[in-house]
Amino acid sequence: MAGAQAAAETAAPGADATSAADAAPGSATMFGVLCIDERGQRVLHPPRDRYLDVIDMAAADGFELCVDVCAVDGLTNRSRVLPPGIEPERFEVVVNLLDLRGRRRLRLRVQVPADDPQLPSIVDRYPGAEAPEREVADLFGISFGGHPDPSRILMPPDWDGHPLRKDYDIGAIPVQFKAIDGR
Repeated sequence: MAGAQAAAETAAPGADATSAADAAPGSATMFGVLCIDERGQRVLHPPRDRYLDVIDMAAADGFELCVDVCAVDGLTNRSRVLPPGIEPERFEVVVNLLDLRGRRRLRLRVQVPADDPQLPSIVDRYPGAEAPEREVADLFGISFGGHPDPSRILMPPDWDGHPLRKDYDIGAIPVQFKAIDGR
């Protein structure tokens, strides 16, 4: 109970009364957005325009570590499971947060449209998100507004395209194998 009380006292201004400590897995909302239980983990589905607000509320509620920022291209998987009321977009950015003191985990799944593939950066809130955001931008073409270094991180600067997009042409590089005598 003390953890829930401390979380409520540190909640961001304007946050709804349901903190991550109080919300049970499977509950309808957390931080004012849809919250579901996926395989025993709390998963929030904030709309893109509420993304930073939810990130701020999660940070105020004790989620001090961003473990990962990654993306999914749903171009060939339009039947993926989303809760009612969430419209699937081509891209989905997934952010995993940890509360180390409270031993809690939180995942955010944000739908990002193909015709405007961008989200605001969370690097100023979670400095460890700097490289993962660059990886997502490099490999999927989803940009993060306000990122301190939006340059490519994995591909050469002059590389055309984004290799993890489902519509990216797969090239063929011939590989020559040398025969081993005696086999």
